Formats: sequence, C-alpha cells, structure tokens
Amino acid sequence: NGLQALILNDCPYAYYVHCLAHRLQLALVSASREVISVHHFFLNLAFIINIVGASCKRNDGLHAAQVAEIERLISIDELDTGSGVNQIGTLQRAGDTRWSSHFRSISSLLRLYNPTCTVLGKIIEDGSTYSQRGEACVAYDLLTSFEFVFILHLLKEIMEITDILCQALQQKSQDIVNAMHLVAGTKTLIQNLRENGWEKLIETTRKFCNKHDIEIPKMSAQFTMSRALNLARSRRQQAHVTVEHHFQVDVFIATIDSQLQEFNIRFNEHAVELIILSSALNPKDGYRSFDCDKICNLVEKFYPLDFTEQEKILLKCQLQHYQFDVINHPDMQNLCTIAGLCQKLVETGKSEIYYLIDRLLRLVLTLPVSTATTERAFSAMKIIKTRLRSKMEDDFLTNCLVVYIEQAIVEKISVDKIIDDFYDMKKRRAQLRQ
Repeated sequence: NGLQALILNDCPYAYYVHCLAHRLQLALVSASREVISVHHFFLNLAFIINIVGASCKRNDGLHAAQVAEIERLISIDELDTGSGVNQIGTLQRAGDTRWSSHFRSISSLLRLYNPTCTVLGKIIEDGSTYSQRGEACVAYDLLTSFEFVFILHLLKEIMEITDILCQALQQKSQDIVNAMHLVAGTKTLIQNLRENGWEKLIETTRKFCNKHDIEIPKMSAQFTMSRALNLARSRRQQAHVTVEHHFQVDVFIATIDSQLQEFNIRFNEHAVELIILSSALNPKDGYRSFDCDKICNLVEKFYPLDFTEQEKILLKCQLQHYQFDVINHPDMQNLCTIAGLCQKLVETGKSEIYYLIDRLLRLVLTLPVSTATTERAFSAMKIIKTRLRSKMEDDFLTNCLVVYIEQAIVEKISVDKIIDDFYDMKKRRAQLRQ
C-alpha cells in the first residue's frame, strides 16, 4: 500500500531499487531480531555498555583498568610494544542505521573484556546506591555467562565477513558489478561458516572461557529452557534437547540461516539481474563492461513496453555501429558514468543517430543503485537545519547543504576568489578590499 505499489500500479516497469548500503543494513538488522537468543544478546550488550559508560568516573575507571591490563600482558610477553600500538579505547554503542557500529561494539567489548569486568566488579563493591550495585551485578552475570560469550564470538565471525561488503556499499562511488560479486562472495563465505565453522567456533569459545574463568556447561547435558522458549517446542522435543544441540542448532545454525534468508530476500535475482545488465552500458575503464547481448537482454526482460518489436531488432544494429563508432571516438573517452555518457552523446549529436541507445540510457539513469549519498544528504540536513535555522528557505538550505556535503571541493575554493566573484556581479558603493 506504499508509494512503490502506487507507482507500479500506473507504470509496471518503473523499477524500485533500494539503496544497496541501506538494503544490507535492513537485511542484517532484521536477521538479528529473528533469533530470540541473538535479540536478547543485543539488549544485554546495550545494557552492559550503558552501565560501564554511564559517567565520566566509570570511563576513567575503564581507562585505568585498561592500563593495568596492558601492563600485565606486556610483563608476561603477550603484547608487543611500539609506537601506536596498545591504544586506550572505550566501549562502542551499536545503532540500527549503521551495521558497522554493531561490529565495532562487539570488537571493542572483546578487546576490553577484562577491564569491563573490573569496572563492573568495582561498581558492585563501591556503588553508592543499591540500584547501581544491583544493575552492575546483573550486568556482570550476563557478561560472564557462556551463552553471552558464545554469541559474542559467533556474531564477531559473521560480522567480519559482512563488514567488507558493508564498507564497500557505503563508498561514494561503487562499481555495480564489483558490488554484486561482493554480495555473492559474502553469501558463500557465510554458507561456508555454517557448514564448517562450528568446531572452530566452539573451540575458540572454550579457550576464551578457560582464560577468563567462565563456567562451561556440559554439552551432553539436557538444556533447560526458559518458559518463553518452551512455548516454541512440544513436550516431546523438550526432553531430547541437549546443551550442544541448543547452541549448534537453535543459535549457530538459526542465526546464519536467518542472515542467508535475508540476503536472498533483499538481494533477489530479479533486482540483481537488472543491476548487472544495466552495468553493460557503463563507459568506465574504456567501456570494459560493454556487451551487446546483455543490453538486448535488458530491453527484452525489463523494458518490453518501451520498445516495439521493430525497435528491438533495430537496437541490435545500432549497438553494432555504436561499438565501432562511439567507443573508439576520441571525444567519448575517459567517461566514468552513464550520466556522463548520456550528456556526451547529446553534445556530439550522436544521441540522434543512436536514439534507441539514448532512450535506454535515460531509462537506466532512473535506477539510483550505486551509493548511499542520498541518505548521507539527509543526515547532513539534520546537522544544518537546527532549531535556530528552522525557518530558512529552501534555496538557502540547499546552498548550505551543498557546501557541507561537498567539503572536499569547497576546501579548494579560496576566500579571495569568492570576494572577487561577488564584487564582479554588479557595481557596489563600497570597495570590498584594498
């Protein structure tokens, strides 16, 4: 019932392509909420971080505990010394809009596990109120439980795989074909983790628990579920659930399967095929991606109502001439985007010769698939349009946003040049400078 559905009712071939970076965020955040144990983990993670970082005093205590931990590890030769290593850090909070923040949050907790336990222990002993001591005690029990440590390592393994793709999709300029290959590679690596990663993960968790004196449950023992989890199982199933089965099937496999399912839904074959076929028109790297068959396939599958049968036949002939004429033309070299190619075709008059290709280029230009620039512009709007600037007009707001977003370009513009341009616009009564 949303805007996408209303537009598709009027025009079935107005394809809706979600921002790739945001698409990945939705996939991973949604998947994390599907598994109850993982959902509880994120709630507990936020609870622990909020308690440890609740005041400057506790942050100072965390820094002091880090210094003591680093000195201890250096004294037993478990840490290397040198310039820039062993930096003091803080626990990072996670946010739903940037999945990388979840990865940083988990990595920081693993790195600062001992100092975090030390700070919680001091709050339990020296807390000024019973509520502070009680909350710290609950947080300490959560932090030192086997289930929390297991999920902590599991999510670190998954996020290490997905973080590269996440960072790549947030780049200001991203090759679509490379992005799709990264998606396929990420799905393959997650599948490999599902099939071959259990033994390594459980061994890593055991070593971590032994190092930090965390009790490891007996894997062959019967797993005792909470009442909420019992609702999802029958009595017959409950009697045969072991601790190992719970962590391997209900947590490990379920978490990975939810990730793969979301990947397949968000990056479905239809949307991916549209993007890959469209990339055949990209002039980047000397028209390396150009492919006549892919372009004809793009028209046949995705734009059948925009071209008649006769035009589809003529398009193939135009592409053959286009390949020898435009691609080798000196004025059409060093182009990096489809928008630049479309503009150059108009400037050189070739848009009238290859009018079917020009039409297809304009259709493809309606697919905003490559960057997260638009979302970043909305984020910048929250910074620019403050309470004191809430009544600024649209033109002034737009100009301020352009200056803020394109900071790299603005830094190259000198103040003297701005004054000269302003002075030359019209005659002024006063001289602006000597």
